[in-house]
Amino acid sequence: MTEKKPVIPAPPSPIDPQLVETLGEIANRLDLSEIEVAQGELKIKVKRQSANAAAAPIAVAVPALSTIQAHALAPAANEAALAIAANAVKSPMVGTAYLRPSPESAPFITIGMQVKAGEKLLLIEAMKTFNEIVAPQGGTVTSILVEDGQPVEFGQPLVVVE
Repeated sequence: MTEKKPVIPAPPSPIDPQLVETLGEIANRLDLSEIEVAQGELKIKVKRQSANAAAAPIAVAVPALSTIQAHALAPAANEAALAIAANAVKSPMVGTAYLRPSPESAPFITIGMQVKAGEKLLLIEAMKTFNEIVAPQGGTVTSILVEDGQPVEFGQPLVVVE
């Protein structure tokens, strides 16, 4: 007879699977290609594959906090994602985002800056044409979600104006 080996239970994961699933749902709902949450030494990054590939969230973690502390991240992640979705200025096209008119110029906007409706936030270069992206409403720039010279996708959140 074959001898059965004792089953050794896997150590409990410091990553909350429900949090990873929630982040994946947020990424899908907001049509984001990836979302990352960090608190202390815990970092969770969920990437969504293209529509042509199987869309399964991938989680990557570094030295983690306890599961109880990871649970505390879920409400904060939901609130942050909802705030971004509600007030985000999204890219109307695929191209390259530029935060300044030229490399030696000051940026159009900075975090904390007050902007008026119609004010230029950044440029997106597509097919050698620079397209102005303007504020849909007045408010304060609370987040700049792209870097100067970064490629952007259609519908990608660029800037949050609250």
